[in-house]
Amino acid sequence: MPILSIFKSTVLLLVLLVSSCRGQEKKTDTAAISVKSDSLLKISVAANRTTTYLPLLKDKSVGIVANQTSVIFKENGYAHLVDSLISLQVDVSKVFAPEHGFRGKADAGELVKDGLDTKTGLPIVSLYGKNRKPSQEQLDGLDLVVFDIQDVGVRFYTYIATLQLVMDACAENDIPILVLDRPNPNGHYVDGPTMKKEHTSFLGMTTIPLVYGMTMGEYAQMINGEQWLESGKKVDLTVITLQNYSHESEYHLPIRPSPNLPNDVSITLYPSLGLFEGTNVNAGRGTEFQFQRYGASFLDSVQYDFIYTPKPNFGSKHPKEEGKRSFGKDLSQSERMESVSLQWLLDAYKNTPDKSKFFITKSFTKHAGTPELQKQIEAGSTELEIKASWQEDLEAFKKIRAKYLIYE
Repeated sequence: MPILSIFKSTVLLLVLLVSSCRGQEKKTDTAAISVKSDSLLKISVAANRTTTYLPLLKDKSVGIVANQTSVIFKENGYAHLVDSLISLQVDVSKVFAPEHGFRGKADAGELVKDGLDTKTGLPIVSLYGKNRKPSQEQLDGLDLVVFDIQDVGVRFYTYIATLQLVMDACAENDIPILVLDRPNPNGHYVDGPTMKKEHTSFLGMTTIPLVYGMTMGEYAQMINGEQWLESGKKVDLTVITLQNYSHESEYHLPIRPSPNLPNDVSITLYPSLGLFEGTNVNAGRGTEFQFQRYGASFLDSVQYDFIYTPKPNFGSKHPKEEGKRSFGKDLSQSERMESVSLQWLLDAYKNTPDKSKFFITKSFTKHAGTPELQKQIEAGSTELEIKASWQEDLEAFKKIRAKYLIYE
């Protein structure tokens, strides 16, 4: 009996100890998860908030400005917004397609034709062909336009120009517009030269910095509030907001927003390497590392020991330096950028033997938004000197921007 009693007591003690340890372990895990979930809450894009915006679409003829990024996320993947709305009995009448097309397969700068979507049979109206602004005829019969496109927060990325022109057309024709907001992967900073009004183009239609730190929804509010629409009117604008998003959020795009921005590294480097588009230097087009490297056949092969040869590929039928051994830098391991870097551009110019062939002046001015940056580089200004010259305009913009921010 004493032995059995001791055995029972020992077993009971072990059970209590195990239970106690498990209880402590559970509390510790829960606390850790709670801390992580507070700082890394899953971002919900506006397109996923169907119960919020579906009532606004009921019994309306709807046009949708969309591309391959216009998706609703599911547990096991995603569904395209257009397909989802049709399945929910929304009267989708037509689709408007930006640069690169509705399915996102056209090269940069390649004109997109009108057509029919083979999956849905819907008419597709190109906003990157003969016209870039919807005509009255193309909007005829619509009660509402929905805009849902993933942006990357860089002025010369043309989706914000499409947004502005669609807003202008809607204002002129008294058609409301509904913007389904998405995160800006470069939304955590404001930097770069500010567009000068006399140099506006489709690569920059308003006087904003190169990196403006706003989502599409916030920027739409700014366009409206600052009365930047050509018609001089304000559009009836509704923004469906993101959930669990701030400007410091790191957002990893699940779908490439255009053929030549294949991953997070290319997107974070795009504001800096995108300036090479206005030069004769290749910025990775014609390789699998678009906007993650740069080089040219005329750069100093001693200073630049990374060698690659651009070739035609998806998104670049005829890349710069096609078929030529290009000497440059590999930046594919870069971390998240916190500002625009000019060092790569300055170094490339410095190491170009015939400097008269470096810039494509008209294109560079469009990308920079001003002729001043080229003049500063040619004059030998340092990065610090150039950036100092931006500050007055940047501070003025930040004050305007603050009025329209939705997220912290």
